[in-house]
Amino acid sequence: MPRKARSVPASAREIFNVDWPLFGELSRALALRVSREFDPEIVVGVAAAGVVPGAVVAAMLDRPFRSIIVSRRYHADTVRETPAVLGAAPSEVRGHRVLIVDETCDSGDTLRLAVAAVVNAGAMEVRTAVSFRTGDYEPNFAALETAALIVLPWDREILIDGELVANPKYDDLG
Repeated sequence: MPRKARSVPASAREIFNVDWPLFGELSRALALRVSREFDPEIVVGVAAAGVVPGAVVAAMLDRPFRSIIVSRRYHADTVRETPAVLGAAPSEVRGHRVLIVDETCDSGDTLRLAVAAVVNAGAMEVRTAVSFRTGDYEPNFAALETAALIVLPWDREILIDGELVANPKYDDLG
């Protein structure tokens, strides 16, 4: 039985650096899990980071892929991030079984907003899948459950002045 994920402050979490081969295997495992219990007609990835595993899962399931933008916003009066749907859910979801894919799920705020937007756009049935479950929210499918802070392969390094350098947003994490 998988270990139950729990919310832990980022500064107190161990760091889990995901490399490309592991990301590929987790996407494969996620597609297999979904295929055993659900037959989506369309896969919707939550932009930005959920687009990568979403597109892979859609390709493996041989289903069309679309995206929805759910952004996390910082408010000056609080340290809490508040996600918001930016733009409409894909119109192609109307009347179809939909799988929403994101890269990580902790509180579930982002997935709940994506699900609401897709349901409001007329989806017949909606299920959720994530590469990493890191908190208390339980998506329908998860490739891996961990309390660690996830550093994704496409986020570990960024281009600055034409050179790949370590992403400075992870400097304080050790």
